[in-house]
Amino acid sequence: MNTRSTPALLTIAALTVAVLAVSSSAPLIAFAAAPALAIAFWRNSLAFAALTPISAGPRRAEVRTLLSADGMYCVLAGLALALHFSTWMPSVQLGSVATATALVATQPVWQGLIAVAVGGRSAAPSRTAWIGIVLAVAGVAWATGVDIGVSAQAVLADVLALIGAMAAAVYTAFGERARRRLSTTTYTWSCYGTCAAVLLVVCLIGGVRLTGYDGRTWAAILALVVGAQLLGHSMFNYALHHVSATTVSVLILLEVPGAALLAWAWLGQVPRAEALPGLAVLVVGVAVVILGGARRRNGRAATASLAEAADPERA
Repeated sequence: MNTRSTPALLTIAALTVAVLAVSSSAPLIAFAAAPALAIAFWRNSLAFAALTPISAGPRRAEVRTLLSADGMYCVLAGLALALHFSTWMPSVQLGSVATATALVATQPVWQGLIAVAVGGRSAAPSRTAWIGIVLAVAGVAWATGVDIGVSAQAVLADVLALIGAMAAAVYTAFGERARRRLSTTTYTWSCYGTCAAVLLVVCLIGGVRLTGYDGRTWAAILALVVGAQLLGHSMFNYALHHVSATTVSVLILLEVPGAALLAWAWLGQVPRAEALPGLAVLVVGVAVVILGGARRRNGRAATASLAEAADPERA
C-alpha cells in the first residue's frame, strides 16, 4: 500500500467512526433521566479519567510540555467546549429543540469566519466550500423545521444556541492549533479535564443534581462516554491533524441524519417525511465541501510539483 495513502485512509476511517459515534449522543441524552449539564459533566470527567492512565504513563513526557503554548491551546479549547455545553444544552430546554439544532448547526459558518480572521485569505474556505456550508446549514434548518420563537424565553434560547455554535467553532479552532504538535490522547485528556472542571463549577453553582440516577441512566452516560466522547469527539480531534477545522465542523452536521436514524431504530421516533428533503440537501452540502477541499488540495499539490520541476534545487 502507498504509504502516502495510509494517513488519508486512517483519517476517513476516524471521521466515519466519529460521525457514527456522535450520532448516538442525542438519543442517549433523551434516554437518560438526568439534567443535560450533569450528563455533559460526567461524559467529560469520565473520559478524562479513562485517558489518565495513558497520559500518566506512555504520554507522561508529552504531558510535561503542556506548560508551553500548546497547553494553553488545550485549556482554551476546554473552556470553549464547556461554554458550548453550558449554552446549547440549556437552549434546548428553554426553547424549541428544532430551533436549537438548526442554530447550533451554524458552527461551520463561524468556523469559516475564524479561518479568515486568523489565517487570512489563503486559509479561508474556497468559494465551493462556502456554497457547501450554506447548503449544509440550510439542509439542517429544513430538516429540523426551524421555527424562531417570539417570546422572551425563546429569544434567550436562540441567543444561547448561537453562542453554543460560536463556542463549538472556537473549540475546534483551538483544537486544530493544539493538534499540530500534540497527540490526540494528550490533547483530549487536557481538553476534557478543563471542560469537566468548569462544568463541575457550573453545576454546583446552578444546583444541578449530579448523583442519584437509576441504573439505565448511568448506563446511558457510560455509553455516551465510550461512544460520543471517546470515539466521537476524540476521533474528530484526531482528524484535525489532517483536515481543516472547517471541514470537521461541516462533517459534524451529519450527526443530524445519523441521530434521526438511531432515534427511529432505537426509540421508535419516525422521521417526519417533510424532513427528508432537508437531510438530502445537508448531505449534498457536506459532499460539496469535501469535494471542494479535495480539489483545492490537488491544485496546491500540482502547483508545488510545477515549482519543484522549475527549480530542481527546491526538490
